[in-house]
Amino acid sequence: MKIEAGSDAHKDLFCRQFIDTHTVFDPAALAWPELDEAELARLRGVPFWQEVYHTERRAGAIVDAFTPHVSDPVVREAVALQGVEETRHAKLIRVLIDRYALDATEQPLEAFPADLETAFIDFGFGECLDAFLGFGAFKTARQSGFLPEAMFEIFDVLMYEETRHIVFFINYMAWREKRRGHVALTRALKSAWFYGRAGRRLLGMVRRGQQPNDGHDFAITQANMFLDGFSFRRFVEDCYRENARRMSAFDPGLMQPRLLPAVADLAVRGLRLWDKRRPQRRLPG
Repeated sequence: MKIEAGSDAHKDLFCRQFIDTHTVFDPAALAWPELDEAELARLRGVPFWQEVYHTERRAGAIVDAFTPHVSDPVVREAVALQGVEETRHAKLIRVLIDRYALDATEQPLEAFPADLETAFIDFGFGECLDAFLGFGAFKTARQSGFLPEAMFEIFDVLMYEETRHIVFFINYMAWREKRRGHVALTRALKSAWFYGRAGRRLLGMVRRGQQPNDGHDFAITQANMFLDGFSFRRFVEDCYRENARRMSAFDPGLMQPRLLPAVADLAVRGLRLWDKRRPQRRLPG
């Protein structure tokens, strides 16, 4: 059943779904696997753990700071719960760092802007972009056997919660914008603008990640370390398919991200066309 964005029914649906699917667990009590020397070397050789830990700590702090400013009590309860989960993600990464002696230190958090809602929205669109790319990188790493399956099962918990956060955020934005009287076109333009900001931040991370051991480039440039024969087209296809698979677990009445899957679909179509038209190499005869 289609529910009108901005309505009380819409608000109750996306908030209740988020709250009811929350699970309680202690990151330290998860079934962390024992790694042999080769697996440890691979895990320690991945240079982005410090950035991931910092990002998750910052995410929890942003959501916690924004929560008291949410006027609607139902939405505020859901946002507060997201803050709990974001903080728990940071704890999970900290357990990983400590358990396997990874090279990552705690950095001070940046000061937040006065407009905490804009900071929350910036963070939300950034999470949408990072997770969409992360879906493909996660699948690539898992298929390669880069680490034991038990490790990927732990990170699957985190990936599921990130997907929940995205669905909640997309519906929150639709509810927020509709209640402010914004039409579909202005909502789309605003989303594109925020995605552009997120993309520029990601590109900055990629450039910094070109330096040895910097680790800001997990989503794209580190994906090819997991699998021989890595191709950009296959990576985009994996992002698209994994996004569709993970989103299928949610109530169809909820809104889901559309811009990034549409861009990925267009990119894959273009790459396929390019491959067909590209001259085939002749084998030496």
